[in-house]
Amino acid sequence: MTAEKLIDLLVARLLRDHGKSKHHWRKAIGTLRLYSPATHPHCNWNANPTGSFQDVALIENLLDDLRMRHPLLTA
Repeated sequence: MTAEKLIDLLVARLLRDHGKSKHHWRKAIGTLRLYSPATHPHCNWNANPTGSFQDVALIENLLDDLRMRHPLLTA
């Protein structure tokens, strides 16, 4: 899976489960940082969500779930 597809998946699930807008969630998620699988063999991506405490908590919980399903991303 690519980073863009993962962001699309995050936005779709957040929008479906919590409302607001695509723009709101894309801005709150921010960009995903990709790392080399050589130095990060178990999970090569990270996000630093921003926004309200509630939004960040929702995003972090979803990120934890998705890390288990999609630990390695491609550019």
